[in-house]
Amino acid sequence: MSQILIDRPIYLKNLTRWLGQNDLVKIVTGVRRCGKSKLLELFQSHLLYSRIATDEQIISINLEDIFQTNEIGLKLTENKSLSSYEALLNYIVKRLKQRQMNYVFIDEIQLLENWEQVANALRLKENVDVYLTGSNAYMFSGDLANSFGGRYVEIKMHPYSLAEYYNANTYVSDLKVPESREEFFNRNNLSFVYKKYITEGGFPQTVNMLFDRKMINDYLHDTVYMNTLHKDIVRRFNIADSNKLDAVVQYMFDNIGNETSLRSIERGLKSGGYSVSAPSIDTFLKGLLDSYLLYKCNRYDIKGKKYLDSNAKYYVVDLGLRTALLGQKDMDAGHILENVVYLELLRRGYNVSVGRIYATGKNLEVDFVAQKAGGTPEYYQVALYTLEPETLKRELAPLEAIDDNYPKFILSMDADSGDNNGIKRMNVFRWLLEENADSG
Repeated sequence: MSQILIDRPIYLKNLTRWLGQNDLVKIVTGVRRCGKSKLLELFQSHLLYSRIATDEQIISINLEDIFQTNEIGLKLTENKSLSSYEALLNYIVKRLKQRQMNYVFIDEIQLLENWEQVANALRLKENVDVYLTGSNAYMFSGDLANSFGGRYVEIKMHPYSLAEYYNANTYVSDLKVPESREEFFNRNNLSFVYKKYITEGGFPQTVNMLFDRKMINDYLHDTVYMNTLHKDIVRRFNIADSNKLDAVVQYMFDNIGNETSLRSIERGLKSGGYSVSAPSIDTFLKGLLDSYLLYKCNRYDIKGKKYLDSNAKYYVVDLGLRTALLGQKDMDAGHILENVVYLELLRRGYNVSVGRIYATGKNLEVDFVAQKAGGTPEYYQVALYTLEPETLKRELAPLEAIDDNYPKFILSMDADSGDNNGIKRMNVFRWLLEENADSG
């Protein structure tokens, strides 16, 4: 099934801002199938449409067309002549146009051993602008990132946000696009769109499946999940028993938003009939984090201004992926909403942690402390509803205990908004669909 190219302006803007700075390697990272390759296609179209470049100045290579991976390991396609970094570099250099700027795009660069040699050699040429994609944070480990001497920028990409999901669905389906934003909020389709989003997820290809539940589930489980598990984790760590890895994934997906430790995971798995050691769990988690299936949200002491080592929370990259694995037996609406807000904060360029503050004789928790590089903190509480006075009091307490004047928010599904001594209450859907949301 061919995928319709839906414009993703936030990422295109982020990529375009680095255009012309060819001493920097641009690397788009994110989970497999989140749209990285399509983003490069859109960017190439921008270069052509804007007459910045001609077809002859664009060199585009997808390493998945050169390497094919299966459950056993790496296997070459017929085009094996480009399977070494020397061969790939020579292939590109021979095609460079002299006295013109060349734009080189390489997809899934982590598949190539010593890929940094190619990137560095091209970066040092005055007439070459380099753009890469990668689906595994492992590519930045060790000395790889240092080999660039800091001369690279990372553009972190995610599956569709709720706003992107809505826009994409109105483009390919019969959902009516409202004439104004106010009309959108007054329409009954808001809860429908959200429910579809958290059950079918935001991987771009699923939008083309027009709400076909089985097709979407099969795609998410087989194409996204199983491919990522075997290509990026099982093969990398030589995992003999992938059933144990799968059990860890399901446990983590089932416990999004809960404080988690290696020991608590070990105990939880044991109660479910799986014996997995803490060191093995640690290895599995590293693989899941590096492949962007999971995100780790560390705890932060707000008064002490320091990160805490224990009991982090984890969130899944896409809630449709979670549904494909766990089904809809326990939707856990509160933590799902937390997950949606957490991912949106990441998309907007924030570093996000779970806040802890000691007040009134006990530790209170702030769902999210969000801060951009060089910026000031913002504090977020997330709740389904705060209509009951006791619920609102509970959500306000941690924010009221923070002795600073930085922005504080309570996001909920309540229709109304308001202000409690400087703490802003907002409808979470309005916040998620803010027109001026930026990836930072």
